[in-house]
Amino acid sequence: MTASVFCIANQKGGVGKTTTAVNLAAALAVHGQKVLLIDLDAQGNATMGSGIEKSQCVNTVYEMMIGRATAEESTVASENGGYDLIPANRDFAAAEIDLMNFQDRDTRLKDALGAVMEKYDFVLIDCPPSLSMVTVNALVAAHGVIIPMQCEYFALEGISDLINTIKRIRFNKNPDLTIIGLLRVMYDPRQTLQRQVSEQLKENFADRVFDTIVPRNVRLAEAPSYGEPGIVYDGSSRGAKAYRDFAAELLKRLGRKVKAKSRRAPAKSATKR
Repeated sequence: MTASVFCIANQKGGVGKTTTAVNLAAALAVHGQKVLLIDLDAQGNATMGSGIEKSQCVNTVYEMMIGRATAEESTVASENGGYDLIPANRDFAAAEIDLMNFQDRDTRLKDALGAVMEKYDFVLIDCPPSLSMVTVNALVAAHGVIIPMQCEYFALEGISDLINTIKRIRFNKNPDLTIIGLLRVMYDPRQTLQRQVSEQLKENFADRVFDTIVPRNVRLAEAPSYGEPGIVYDGSSRGAKAYRDFAAELLKRLGRKVKAKSRRAPAKSATKR
């Protein structure tokens, strides 16, 4: 079966996109899924959080998207996370300009991934916090969008902008693109405003809001500095449990069966942090 391709996207920064991408990838792997995570941010946070030293990667998502390397040649294994990764580093900052030189600039990512789609159950794309040519590539390549968001006032304003962007991409470039759901993250039930915004989301978006809520959790915040997803760094933490529950809920929504929990053999060796 061809992989399901999901963007982890939000035009607002600091809302837990990378934390969600890395931990969802690891949690799906725990549930027996074959996962490829793509880091589309020049900061390379998803790369570092997966235990890969970004400065030592020979091929990255940049080489793949400009045609210097194939998807398979750009893929490394996150042994810490149990999934495969196409990493990013500071070279990717030039992608926005370089992509403009290609006629097929909107479909570079989709075309490059075609050769590896049969290898995975899921391809997750960690998007940058902006509507750029890179983000457009991700939305054109994807089947759906998972939107992590904090339950704060400005997040409500930003979500309408993102939904309008998704609608434009669907109308103009990718008719198959759908919103998979909204994931409430960094949630603190002690704050009245967060409870109110959470209730508003449920009222306005109904079953598009995932039941799982990821709490504000220090162990999730600590994990990237050790090059591990939070569910690996401290599997007993509330944050780790929430992301495992989220992966299980996502699989249930998609009608997928949870497979035997097992670690895969890595794609190839990679330099770890």
